[in-house]
Amino acid sequence: MTQLTFDLSAHGGKIKPMNAVNNGPTDPGVRKVKTNFDAYKAAQFPFARNHDASFFTGYGGEHIVDVHRIFKDFKADENDPASYIFEPTDAYLKNTLAAGTKIFYRLGASIEHRYKYGTRVPADMAKWARICEHIIRHYNEGWADGFHYNIEYWEIWNEPDCRNADGSNPCWQGTDEEFIELYSITAKHLKSCFPHLKIGGPAFCTGWILDIPFYSRFLETVARDNVPLDFFSYHWYGKELSGLEKAIRAVQTGLDHFGLGDREKILNEWNYIRGWQAENWDYSMETEKNLKGSAFVAGAMCVGQALPLDMLMYYDARPCTMNGLFAANTYVPLKPYYAFIMFRELAALGTQIPAPHQVEDIYSCAAADEKSAAVMLSYYTEDDSASDTDVRVEFTNAGGAKKVTCLVLDQEHDLVPVREEIFTADTFALQLHMPLHSSALIRIESVK
Repeated sequence: MTQLTFDLSAHGGKIKPMNAVNNGPTDPGVRKVKTNFDAYKAAQFPFARNHDASFFTGYGGEHIVDVHRIFKDFKADENDPASYIFEPTDAYLKNTLAAGTKIFYRLGASIEHRYKYGTRVPADMAKWARICEHIIRHYNEGWADGFHYNIEYWEIWNEPDCRNADGSNPCWQGTDEEFIELYSITAKHLKSCFPHLKIGGPAFCTGWILDIPFYSRFLETVARDNVPLDFFSYHWYGKELSGLEKAIRAVQTGLDHFGLGDREKILNEWNYIRGWQAENWDYSMETEKNLKGSAFVAGAMCVGQALPLDMLMYYDARPCTMNGLFAANTYVPLKPYYAFIMFRELAALGTQIPAPHQVEDIYSCAAADEKSAAVMLSYYTEDDSASDTDVRVEFTNAGGAKKVTCLVLDQEHDLVPVREEIFTADTFALQLHMPLHSSALIRIESVK
């Protein structure tokens, strides 16, 4: 039996935004179809990164978000509002903000697996930076009949180091050195225009910084030339949460090596992936939407909260094969959606209760405010043949009578209460039977 102990009087740091996502909610469109807007809003995702938004026609499709889609003709005058197509992106961002979710804006291009256009090296890097400047001014300063959204995070590019199995790069068609130059020029220009905003990137594919020359050259340039890097973003996909932990620690080690360890660290693409091709890909897409996927999601949030990571952004809330939150077409919430609902409760409480984030195959995270507390538990293992398990959860320093409610996420339950008890002792315990890949939320409320 796995043993966990939580001291209800112990308060650690803040609950971090481990429940952010890529992309926003859908809307009814011209056909007035079903949307996921209400469920999306209910989840209270803190941030939505808008990478790959152009792949969904319901957001605005081929005209939105990407720099080359907003500024269609690179030969045009970047100072002329008529050179920009803002309206589709305006509508998409407005809908996301209406759901209560802040925008994390990716400047650059969506991934291009076939024909390459937006991922080519800009003919004039300084002009590309000025185009980005005007996009920011449109959304934050009202330029070109724009808005005052105060979007804080502006990310330069996406996965310049990406490689397909055939060696091609679907995200950057230039050399490593050319990308470093583009990032440096753009970051310096944008920071000079908007010193109050967070300028960063570049959304590298993995966290193994010191082992990859491209990463080292990028960070060396940032450190040596004082290139703005308010946040360092990167991606991780895998099947073992130990791999996620290793990546997060490796990023911190790499940044520390270059004297950049105090920068925000944002893992802004992640999901379950057993493999990228053939039957492994098919299995991965299935898992991302089922109970195992929900346990993986909840476990990843627990890992991220405990380790040196400032934000975790799930890929993807956009209607696509990698959306494990909402069913295709109907947009009914899937099992992993409820992991975000659990973390929503921790985020609302605000302060972490310190405790080990992993004991055997049980991942946990706990939070409290002045009156209440909650614990999120997830039983995750890659082994689909593993047995059910039992967990004993002890609470100390209760400070008075408590009502304890246990909500379960398993094959039969979508995070519904299955048990409620009153405890009057200062130390008390629950014993839970957890089926494979199940999760639970334990609410602790003071009794008057």
